[in-house]
Amino acid sequence: MEKRPGHGRRFQGDSKRLRAAERIAILQPERVAALSMKGAIIKTVLDVGTGTGLFAEAFSKMGARVFGVDVSADSLAAARKHLPAAVFAEGAAEKLPFDDASFDLVFLGHVLHETDDPLRALEEARRVARVNVAVMEWPYRAEEFGPPLEHRLRPADIETMARKAGLPMTGKIELPHAELYTFAAGREL
Repeated sequence: MEKRPGHGRRFQGDSKRLRAAERIAILQPERVAALSMKGAIIKTVLDVGTGTGLFAEAFSKMGARVFGVDVSADSLAAARKHLPAAVFAEGAAEKLPFDDASFDLVFLGHVLHETDDPLRALEEARRVARVNVAVMEWPYRAEEFGPPLEHRLRPADIETMARKAGLPMTGKIELPHAELYTFAAGREL
């Protein structure tokens, strides 16, 4: 897997692993997409750290126009094969290659803990979001599935960073192997 220095430093896998049936069952991408879009009119979604486009594909099934960004050119090539109608770009969560207020929803699925600067990633998510930002992270507990505990983010830290980024929390949903946070971007046009 191609990586930029400092990015993708924790995920040690390949595109096939990101699309493994066991992983899809655990991550519940279609349920997560529906929960992320709930209560708002969402026509465009940016999937930050899209990987092979697993969540982008789920958002597309919900009727959204989907965009994805990732630091790995290899992952983006795989995403394009799975979702040729989407627009994918190479870039980091801390410096998104999009204009302000470009997307109704910005989704960060299991990527915030991978960034070099999680606060900056949230600031960038807010900058390019019009309506909402959704962040899915691993629960802060040791589990067999997912990264080791020392790579996971504490819920209080996520909430504090979001506040600093100007993202008021609108909800938190505990899933079997994830926590989904929703935040208002407050820039509806």
